[in-house]
Amino acid sequence: MSLSMYDASVPVLKQMLGATSDILGKAAAFAAAKKIDESVLLGARLAPDMFALTRQVQIATDQSKGGIARLAGVEIPKYEDSEATIAALQERLAKTIAFMESAPVDAINASASNEIVLKIRDNELRFTGSRYLLGWVIPNVMFHVTTTYNILRHNGVEIGKRDFLGAF
Repeated sequence: MSLSMYDASVPVLKQMLGATSDILGKAAAFAAAKKIDESVLLGARLAPDMFALTRQVQIATDQSKGGIARLAGVEIPKYEDSEATIAALQERLAKTIAFMESAPVDAINASASNEIVLKIRDNELRFTGSRYLLGWVIPNVMFHVTTTYNILRHNGVEIGKRDFLGAF
C-alpha cells in the first residue's frame, strides 16, 4: 500500500496544529492560575533574534494553509495576522484546520509531480509537489510548532511530549 499525498499532508498537519491549539489551552490555564498576563507568553521568544510565540503560530498556520492550497491548486486563504490573545490564535488554528479539511482530496493526491514555485524575497524556489510537501511544508510547520512548544515550556507551562504529539 502506498502513502497518498493527502495522507502525508492533511492528517499530519492537522495533528500538529491541533496539538498546538491544545498546548495553547494549557498556556491560557497556566497564565490564569499564575496571574500572568497572556501577552507575556505571546510575546515570549527563545532568543532575541527569533520571532515571538504569536508569530510562530501564525507562520505554522501560514505554511499549512499555503502548502495545502498549493498542492490542491486552490487559492490560499489570507489572514490578517492580528491575533492578540491565545483564544484568537486558537481560532486561527481551527480556521486553518477547517480549510485543510475542505481541500479537494483528489487534487492533493494528484499533486506529487506537479511543479510548485515559491517566490521568497528575490528568490524563486521550484519543487515537485512531493518534494515541496516533504522537504518544505512539513519541516517548516514542525519547526514553528516545536518553537511554540519550546517557548511555552521554557516559560513554565507544564507540557510534555504527549502534549506535543497530540491526538493521532
